[in-house]
Amino acid sequence: MPENSIFAALRFRDFRLLWFGLMVSNLGTWMQFTALGYFVAQIAGSPARAALDLGIIGGARAIPVLLLSPFAGVVADRFPRRRVLLATNVVMSLAALSLAILSTLHRLDLGGVIAIAALNAAANAFDSPVRQSWTPMLVERPFVGNAIGLTSVAFNAPAVIGPALAGILIVWVGVAGSFYVNAIATLAVVVAIAMMAPSPPTIARREPVLASIHGGIRFLFEHPILRWIIGVFVVTAIFVRPYAQLIPAFIVNTLRGGPQALGWAVAAAGIGGFAGALVTAAFPSHVPRSLQWVIAGGAMAAGVLALATIWSVAFTIPVFFFIGFGTLAFLGASNTLIQTLSPDEMRGRAVSVYTMIAVGVVPAGSLVLGTIASRIGLHATFAIGGGIALALVIFAYAAHPVVRSV
Repeated sequence: MPENSIFAALRFRDFRLLWFGLMVSNLGTWMQFTALGYFVAQIAGSPARAALDLGIIGGARAIPVLLLSPFAGVVADRFPRRRVLLATNVVMSLAALSLAILSTLHRLDLGGVIAIAALNAAANAFDSPVRQSWTPMLVERPFVGNAIGLTSVAFNAPAVIGPALAGILIVWVGVAGSFYVNAIATLAVVVAIAMMAPSPPTIARREPVLASIHGGIRFLFEHPILRWIIGVFVVTAIFVRPYAQLIPAFIVNTLRGGPQALGWAVAAAGIGGFAGALVTAAFPSHVPRSLQWVIAGGAMAAGVLALATIWSVAFTIPVFFFIGFGTLAFLGASNTLIQTLSPDEMRGRAVSVYTMIAVGVVPAGSLVLGTIASRIGLHATFAIGGGIALALVIFAYAAHPVVRSV
């Protein structure tokens, strides 16, 4: 496989195993995401209540991640990553199975969704930093950016068909079918990880846990470039990226679309995300990654701002594609900058902060935006969030030459 191929990192066996496992697993994840959003929007009954309920679920996902991610970074640096990932993926499969069984028995309600979402988030709090900090160790250094981009592809290629399949399954057999598929699909990662070589810890020296956490946070916020990357990442996590959590309320309750309309809307964002992930994987090494970062961040924020003008389901499709493209290219650029600018012994803790924001702050942001939307409507909420984020992305890049240097 040529070194400049978009799939160059797949030449490494263990990365290839993990990548294919993630492709299968995430097909089920996207189906469950769509089915769960539809279920919550349906039982809510009104746009205001749907937005609030989806925000509450986002908050339930956020709390475990915010509490556990700092410790997960220490775990990623101190313990064999392969063993940790086996445990986290088994837990996530059991959580999906619980959703399916409760739905089949007609015992699934908002309280059950919140509890299972919190359990899944707790597992993901450890899974994400361990997996992401392991990725650079599965390939040679020149292929790190490509591997990170391909990992994003593995998360977003399934988004092209997963939501549409979920829409079909909901019509045919109900939401439980998507939950069962996810429970089975998650096992693909378990099988892949079991076939990979054991992974020794990154550091052997042990220091107090709190001191280790503090060292990782201090490194990020004292770094002249990463502190801006993290700062913008936090703001966009609160005001822009929660748009995905609110798609069901927007499509089903505000625009009066059905399950298939919801499936196509989420799929459009997924197709855009897939394209954005490909950009990350194929981004030329001689071009500053910060250029991708600012263009993608601006596109993401501008897309959410544009949602404030949309009143027809049909017009949401190209906008969701645009937002999905910007979001994944922005995430890929941010992740690549964090991983390549962090030394090996600090990478797990640095990535845990990235994960805490991406997986913890984003759901918390959905609670913020969902609460605001329940008062002033989703259109006005998208206008406020997109405008704030767009202004900050432009300021961080234009006013700080050090950011433009990487």
